Amino acid sequence: MKKLSVVAILLASLAIAGEAFIFATRKEESEAVHQRAIRADYRIYAPSIPDTLSFAGERVPLNQYYVRESLDRELVSNMYYQSNTLFNIKRATRVFPTIERILKEQGVPEDFKYLCVIESGLQCVTSPAGAQGWWQFMKTTGQKYGLEVGDDIDMRNHLEASTVAACKYLKDLKRRFGSWTSAAAAYNCGEGGLNKRLVAQRQDSYYELLLNQETQRYVYRILALKLIMQHPQDYGFYVRRCDTYPEVPTTEVDLGGQEVDLVDFATEHGTTYKVLRSLNPWLTSSTLKNKAGKTYKVKIPVKKGTEYNTIVKGKHDTTVIESI
Repeated sequence: MKKLSVVAILLASLAIAGEAFIFATRKEESEAVHQRAIRADYRIYAPSIPDTLSFAGERVPLNQYYVRESLDRELVSNMYYQSNTLFNIKRATRVFPTIERILKEQGVPEDFKYLCVIESGLQCVTSPAGAQGWWQFMKTTGQKYGLEVGDDIDMRNHLEASTVAACKYLKDLKRRFGSWTSAAAAYNCGEGGLNKRLVAQRQDSYYELLLNQETQRYVYRILALKLIMQHPQDYGFYVRRCDTYPEVPTTEVDLGGQEVDLVDFATEHGTTYKVLRSLNPWLTSSTLKNKAGKTYKVKIPVKKGTEYNTIVKGKHDTTVIESI
């Protein structure tokens, strides 16, 4: 009887060991298959860094290792933050034509459109600090450069007006610091903040300064977005024209009077309050009080202007964007 018990125990132990061996073998095979699949199908690439690069016509000193590595950081961050960068590319086709036109009219280098990208993602947004709109103006700075900011009007959210104001501000910064690169940095940290560091560190170049983390990365973010958006396919972004957000065809009408109900105004002009606010985000309330009795130009869609086929004029352009 004892012998039978010993045999039974041995057989059970062998069975358990066998199951464990089979399980381990299967797990090992599964892991091997998984690893082979990763090697065959999954790739993470380091972005290419060009031999030469400029910002607003000013040379970027890529021969310095710390400049090169700072740019690399922002390229990797934006290349692999795919959803955010993809939306930047999509929105650019709607917003860039207006920004490019005004930058040219104001004598500001076109590269500054990428500053707008990193400031707001080409959207009317509000920062935790209270900066507002496409160009992220603080209230006092916006008012200094001619933007009306009140209870029911905020021209920081007006694309054309805020772009003109940003150009004036950037030109003032350029006059003070002598370079567009420093002007861009000062746009982020303030002219007083940048000047203090230039004096303290006895430098005259943004690239040679030790700055706070945000400003230290700021110009490199602009450069990274410039590279990716000018050469999207080089960084893995294949976006067709039909995938982007086109400009909405609009016409302008006058908005005047006091205590104007904007829901009624929208209805009278054949649109909705939602569309009116979308096309005119500088209107910040459902009622325009307008105590000063001003007359404003308001965009409303043309007939059927919110319909996709009207916007794209019946075309379905599948061309992949090469530069934006």
